Amino acid sequence: MEDTLTKEQTVTSADHSEWQDWLRLSLTPHIGLQTQHRLVTIFGSPTAVFAQSGAPLLAHLSEAQAKALQLYPPDWDAVLARTRAWLAQSQKGVQQAIWTWNHDSYPTALRELDDPPLLLFAQGQTDRPCWQGVAVVGSRNPTPQGKENAKAFAAQLQQAGCCIVSGLAMGIDAAAHVGALQQPDPQRCVTVAVVGTGLDQVYPRQHHALAQQVAQHGWLLSELPPGTPPLPHHFPMRNRLIAGLSQGVLVVEAALKSGSLITADMALSQGKEVFAIPGSIHSVLSRGCHALLRQGAKLVENAQDVLEELPVYSSSLADTSLREKNAPLTDSKQQALLKALGHDPQTLEMLLLDSDLTLDEALIAMQSLIDTGRVAQMPGGLYQQLC
Repeated sequence: MEDTLTKEQTVTSADHSEWQDWLRLSLTPHIGLQTQHRLVTIFGSPTAVFAQSGAPLLAHLSEAQAKALQLYPPDWDAVLARTRAWLAQSQKGVQQAIWTWNHDSYPTALRELDDPPLLLFAQGQTDRPCWQGVAVVGSRNPTPQGKENAKAFAAQLQQAGCCIVSGLAMGIDAAAHVGALQQPDPQRCVTVAVVGTGLDQVYPRQHHALAQQVAQHGWLLSELPPGTPPLPHHFPMRNRLIAGLSQGVLVVEAALKSGSLITADMALSQGKEVFAIPGSIHSVLSRGCHALLRQGAKLVENAQDVLEELPVYSSSLADTSLREKNAPLTDSKQQALLKALGHDPQTLEMLLLDSDLTLDEALIAMQSLIDTGRVAQMPGGLYQQLC
């Protein structure tokens, strides 16, 4: 097969490093991920794949696929320049890394996928491990209580030793990252944001500061090279990585048709646990969670409900304060308030009628419940039980 590379497309050997061949193979048109991995398995490396021509390739590929391997991908020079520029970026306390599939830092959990990326772009604390990942996902337009639930669950799970995985999107994703970052641990990655763009940009733009905080205490992760814009089909792709990095997926609030349910389905197909927080039967954003519950997802009311289902969870991981927070109440007035509150938002006036407490007793008991994270105060004078 004749060589079709032009002078402008040629990369000099002085510029060459191994990740470039992995990137080139990942971007080669007409060759899917599974075929890419098959070629690497057969020939030993992407570099060896590109050294082949004629019969060896045609034994495993169509003529069109074999020809595509003899060409550099579209806009290759620009992709390469952007990737080099991104790698050279200097940020205080933040590392940029490319993890090829055979790299020691490539997450083991993702290697087990049916279609793992050939390479990953990572930014942040790339030398810190992501232990016991739990995905927290949900609506981009959640209720105020949904955001509080996501933040509270993420904070408690992170304190118990979990790494919170989400997608940096508006709503529940952002709240989950914020919760995980409340008490960062300098010894480990506390949160991973898997994004649907190249890591030289932030989407949505409003989350630039949040992305910087994630990079200071965890990872930003993408299978897309720098310069890749936020195209719609990128987000279902990244959802499989969110599920893949996690031992379980917690859906906080979701409509019946949402990306969160796609992530949950992917988790189920990977043999992972799926958890859902129940909500009001009158809320559209509860319907996705209720559908998951009908399909066998575990109903959870607190972080301990999630932790006890994780395969590698042990009592030594759980923070003492978390266990105390979830311990049975002994205060009768607080018990009366929680019983009256149930799982739907209530005003203090309604709680007084249902609990037979005086105003002073209810105010003192309610403040204690808020301080310990069992109840949140919502706009409009409403109170909502969190766990």
